[in-house]
Amino acid sequence: MIEPVSPIGESVEWLAALEQASAVAELDRPVLIIGERGTGKELIGERLHFLSRRWNGPFIKVNCAALNEELLDSELFGHEQGAFTGATKRRIGRFEQADGGTIFLDEIATATQRVQEKLLRVIEYGEFQRLGGEDVLTCNVRVSAATNIDLPTAVSEGKFRADLLDRLAFDVVTLPPLRVRTEDISMLADHFGARMARELGASFPGFSASAIIALENHDWPGNVRELKNVAERLTFMGLRRSLLDPIEFSDDAIDPFDSPFRPRPPHKKAAETRQRADARLDPPPLDAGGIDFETEIRFYEVRLIEAALKEMDGHQGKAAEHLGLTYHQFRGLLRKHDMDNKKKRREEVSAPRPSM
Repeated sequence: MIEPVSPIGESVEWLAALEQASAVAELDRPVLIIGERGTGKELIGERLHFLSRRWNGPFIKVNCAALNEELLDSELFGHEQGAFTGATKRRIGRFEQADGGTIFLDEIATATQRVQEKLLRVIEYGEFQRLGGEDVLTCNVRVSAATNIDLPTAVSEGKFRADLLDRLAFDVVTLPPLRVRTEDISMLADHFGARMARELGASFPGFSASAIIALENHDWPGNVRELKNVAERLTFMGLRRSLLDPIEFSDDAIDPFDSPFRPRPPHKKAAETRQRADARLDPPPLDAGGIDFETEIRFYEVRLIEAALKEMDGHQGKAAEHLGLTYHQFRGLLRKHDMDNKKKRREEVSAPRPSM
């Protein structure tokens, strides 16, 4: 039997989500878990199971995004011999395996309309058919599902069934991103760092005060999963240098891909690039004295960065992705233009361009 993982964190937002999950766990109803990638949706799914009356039954996890329509149908509901090429024998599906317990459907928004229709039936009536079969089978399964997609919007766009959303959303647990759980970051980092030290057969010296500050100031677009990777990398790198000194922060742990030799995507055609530049850049008037090219490039970079941050509601990770940059590159531009000092930045950008 799978052992439950103890959730880590003391922030108000995280404790509120845990309390909500604990309260609804006792009810034998579907629950929808919403959150950005890496926020702990699977952990909440486990909590819903192990605090329910089904705790001693099976807990089955399925990643709906990992399989195409036919394979997901077979994975969830099973198939009969000869149902498709390669189906050499009958296969029992995950819903049958989960009978008497809970099934956790991760990335539920990626399920196709046909699979969604079968999910609606099994949630509503406890009935399903194996792929290629005619017999109607029954099961007694509680369903919890997770996604990082706004499902009401997906419904309005015709990408998700409204009736299935109604059935899944008896209660909706929305998880806070790590960037609003600042007080939990040091606790989580210590947990992941200590675990890495044990794996290396060493004692964990802890993170330095400056490292903790750097971790707390990071935006964490990948949330707890990203923090886990970074804390483990920092611990590995730090223990290689010294087994006794506190572990210091390094930008290399944030972006392990950062390298002058990193392969880059092919450049767009010159004509397309010029067309986009003509549409976006309003060049300054040219006078007899000319212009300062570097200054104009600097102003344009600042405008792009600020526009991306505004579009992404201040989320630096998403702004970097929007601009086609790595998070490390984006942070480098912020430092280059001193854009962490918002007041100074506003005054500087609003100042008139120097005349030449």
